[in-house]
Amino acid sequence: MSKASVSLLSVLFLSVSVANAADVASNDWPSFRGPNRDDVSQETGLLKQWPAEGPALAWKAEGIGRGYSSVSVAGGKIFTMGDKEGSSHVYALDMSGKIVWDAKVGKPGGNYDGTRSTPTVDGNFVYSLGQFADLVCLQAADGKEVWRKNIERDFGGKMMSGWNFSESVLIDGDLLVCTPGGAKGTMLALDKKTGEMKWQTSEITDSAAYSSVIPADIGGVHQYIQLTAANVFGVDAKNGKVLWKAARKGSTAVIPTPIYFDNHVFVTSGYNIGCNCFKIDGKGGAFTATEVYASKEMIDHHGGVLRVGENLYGHSDNGGWKCMEMKTGKVLWKNPGVGKGSCTYADGHLYLRSEAGTGRIALVEASPVAYKQTGEFNQPNRSGDHSWPHPVVSGGKLYIRDQDVLLCYDVKAK
Repeated sequence: MSKASVSLLSVLFLSVSVANAADVASNDWPSFRGPNRDDVSQETGLLKQWPAEGPALAWKAEGIGRGYSSVSVAGGKIFTMGDKEGSSHVYALDMSGKIVWDAKVGKPGGNYDGTRSTPTVDGNFVYSLGQFADLVCLQAADGKEVWRKNIERDFGGKMMSGWNFSESVLIDGDLLVCTPGGAKGTMLALDKKTGEMKWQTSEITDSAAYSSVIPADIGGVHQYIQLTAANVFGVDAKNGKVLWKAARKGSTAVIPTPIYFDNHVFVTSGYNIGCNCFKIDGKGGAFTATEVYASKEMIDHHGGVLRVGENLYGHSDNGGWKCMEMKTGKVLWKNPGVGKGSCTYADGHLYLRSEAGTGRIALVEASPVAYKQTGEFNQPNRSGDHSWPHPVVSGGKLYIRDQDVLLCYDVKAK
């Protein structure tokens, strides 16, 4: 790459408009599980109760291909991924649901045909990981490719089992952080502008699972936390040095994103493994991870768990939807709800989505007192496949992806 090209890229990466920055700070949802990677929206002014038939459908989009990717919303566009016409693609839609561009990522298919990852938007650029390890940086305006890597071929990536790469990459400062797994190092940081490697965690060589990295500041050190089938660990954001790790054995597929709060890290996975909470202490640059509890009260397969205040909410394979104290593991309530599925949070409420059957979607108060449902409807245009993509609330809209269809509902209070 010429010096002129690098200089131009630097200008492009720095030219995020003030309007864009304001949008991200308020209503945008620029990556999987939102701006803070926790599935918690800061939006207010949303409906507290839905009509009997559910919220009003604003629009329906088709043509986004086959996949289980959720959506990102940023800079006046909606981004997702899907398999179509012999390739996995990134799709960009305008706010009315019209596809404005698509870009090829890599090989389609996989065990469960279709894409898994959700694109990550950072200013003028979009980053996406295909199910066969193809990682691309695209211009958000038109989908033009900026750089490309393959985290298997280029960085020795290795998965724990056969469901293909599913992580949604993290953009943090100047870095793109992801988890190729394998002998060269489990976690990887690249320069987001060029794709050049900055570091790889050779101290941990676990195979990659299906979880996505989260950032955290612990003991005055900015770090990245990840979960594999063997460990939960944190690495120094500056150099990839492993700061702490705790052995934690998973089985078959380890999927949910870790949760960090007040020096505590919570992890969970399915296949009868359950959940663990670790307290992380960091003094004088020395870190330790002490297990607070190990429990089977929250066995979350892949719908994700989120935190509101001191409490966690999520679906457990034993007992249905639960509210649980994060630091103690005490279950405060449980309810079958809409059945097994995924969730997000906005304006005092949980948005629950069933993965099967009619794809029921419910609005539930995020209260530690009891399960109180204030709305429910059955998803139209069900594909017949598992409805695994997480729901997203952004800009007063609820987005529901089901294979080739994206539904947008108006959930803003009048």
